Amino acid sequence: MKLRCLIIDDEFLARQRLLKLLEPFDSILVIGECKNGQDALEKIKLKEPDLIFLDIQMPDMNGFTVYDKIQKKPYVIFTTAYDSYAIKAFKINAVDYLLKPFDEERLTIAIYRILDIKKTNKASKIEGQIKRLLLSLQEESSPFINQIVLSSKGRDTVINIDDVVYFKSDGNYVQLVTSEKSHLYRETMNMLYSQLDLSQFLRIHRSLILNKFYIRKCVYINNNVYKFELKNDLEVLSSRSFSSQISKYLSTQP
Repeated sequence: MKLRCLIIDDEFLARQRLLKLLEPFDSILVIGECKNGQDALEKIKLKEPDLIFLDIQMPDMNGFTVYDKIQKKPYVIFTTAYDSYAIKAFKINAVDYLLKPFDEERLTIAIYRILDIKKTNKASKIEGQIKRLLLSLQEESSPFINQIVLSSKGRDTVINIDDVVYFKSDGNYVQLVTSEKSHLYRETMNMLYSQLDLSQFLRIHRSLILNKFYIRKCVYINNNVYKFELKNDLEVLSSRSFSSQISKYLSTQP
């Protein structure tokens, strides 16, 4: 029986190249492509693939976060153009890591590893191995925070950074606003900003940081002030002092 797989990568050419490389493999059936993390989560839930080729660096959420959010875990082969992630943890036989641009020979090795797992019934071990792998990668390779732990009355609440729609200054605290609710985090806005991945977050005001994935529209008002409409229908205004960052962000948008 063929392994039904999804290709998850924000680069169109990278997806097309992998599709071409997979053509000779009779054991692989490509059932779809995903251009970002949210698209991947929706299609994985709908199609339930056996295998995913998962890019690590994507604009809305990284591959580690995508995998963590998947309820029914498929086999996974990570892909990336950044060799900073190539650490010894990827020698675990349960998963593999492909450094772009990889060739057919390296892809063959990765696929045979997955097929060996399936054939020898090692699948029961894969989730625990991948979790250990992800922890190692996040601790050793990422300079940015990917989770915030809030403690209250002896209980911890973990907020994934990708789930935050925006951060708003609130006195000695910062509001972490997700699509579901708002949380208070005791931290200064400047300290929090220094820990965020600026490819994902945009500061538009001294007291406001937006997650770029949740920006629906940005409109210029006047005098270097912009109005942002978010996917939760909230509208916010920028301050003039952050107009250069906003202009740079807009220059990257299609």
